[in-house]
Amino acid sequence: MIDNDLLKMLVCPQSKAPLRFEEGELLCEKSGLAYPIIDGIPILLVEEARKIDSKK
Repeated sequence: MIDNDLLKMLVCPQSKAPLRFEEGELLCEKSGLAYPIIDGIPILLVEEARKIDSKK
C-alpha cells in the first residue's frame, strides 16, 4: 500500500498524468505503463516500468 497523500503528488514521468495504485504497482493509463513498488518505494523509472494492456 502507498500513502494517499504521496499518491496525490506522484505523476507518470513519461506523460505527467496521474497514477493509480493497483496490486503493488502504480499504473498510468495515459502512457500504458505500470511502475513497480519495491519495499514500499515507488520506482518511477520508465526503463523499469512494464507495458500494460489498456483494453481492460
